[in-house]
Amino acid sequence: MARVFSGIQPSGELHIGNYLGAVRNWVELQHRYESFFSIVDYHAITGMYEPADLRRRTRDMAISLLASGIDPEKCTLFVQSAVSEHTELAWIFNTVTPLGELERQTQFKDKSSRQESILAGLLNYPVLQAADIALYQSDLIPVGEDQVQHLELAREIVRRWNSKFGIDFFVEPKPLLTPTRRIMGLDGQAKMSKSLGNTIGLLEEPAAIWEKLRPAVTDPARVKKTDPGTPEVCNIYHIHKAFSSSATVEHVAQQCSSAGWGCIDCKRVLQASMETELGPIRARAAELRAAPARVEDALLAGAASARAIASETLTETKQIMGLR
Repeated sequence: MARVFSGIQPSGELHIGNYLGAVRNWVELQHRYESFFSIVDYHAITGMYEPADLRRRTRDMAISLLASGIDPEKCTLFVQSAVSEHTELAWIFNTVTPLGELERQTQFKDKSSRQESILAGLLNYPVLQAADIALYQSDLIPVGEDQVQHLELAREIVRRWNSKFGIDFFVEPKPLLTPTRRIMGLDGQAKMSKSLGNTIGLLEEPAAIWEKLRPAVTDPARVKKTDPGTPEVCNIYHIHKAFSSSATVEHVAQQCSSAGWGCIDCKRVLQASMETELGPIRARAAELRAAPARVEDALLAGAASARAIASETLTETKQIMGLR
């Protein structure tokens, strides 16, 4: 069975962009591949943070993942910092990674341009990503189109290490493009992001979701309810495609283009579709919050399973390199 690895930063509770863009796909993949899913907290410490807040966000992310359908019996779910081999292999990979390759990374150039003092951790972020992947000899990496560049660097790092030591030891990972297109935020202008305040939380109550949906940007050409719209340019329509049945999506498109509905009507149908999927997730999350030992036990068991494989990989790596 091919092996899959993917990670997510502990940003707290998931929002629907995370869920649709990655996690819902993970739930399906865990039944088809040997899957390793990590809450990558080492990646989260490249900026300012409060330790207590990081612990809370890590716990909340674990709850969101488990409530979404990530099953510890079907996959390995663990927190990155519980497996020290990640950072050890990252240092080894630093020794074969050209500086120029890191400086050319789009995300580094974007983030460093907004910082007065650039931290080495930001530059080396992709090297740790490569170690995350290679440590489990991962065959396939589920990624969005905006993450392909980092994966190509991971492939290059693996090739360089294998070439340096004359052995095809590390698997060269391949991208597994996620089926869901990028979900835009409720402002219709940028990718859904907590920092931009344009998200809907996966576990938010229906009333709170409606307060965000009601003013969300739609087709700008629809000034009055009687104006016909163009569904494909409306962000709400694309969220419909993620949550609503194909019959509902078809009906939404017809009603929009014929001005049979106003945008508020369309949003109310969307909220109902969202609640069908999100209601059970919210209920499972409440159960997990009431039984924190279940969450902790799942993470501890996942870390033990991950550590067993990671330790074996790193031991072989050191032997090949001549390290004790």
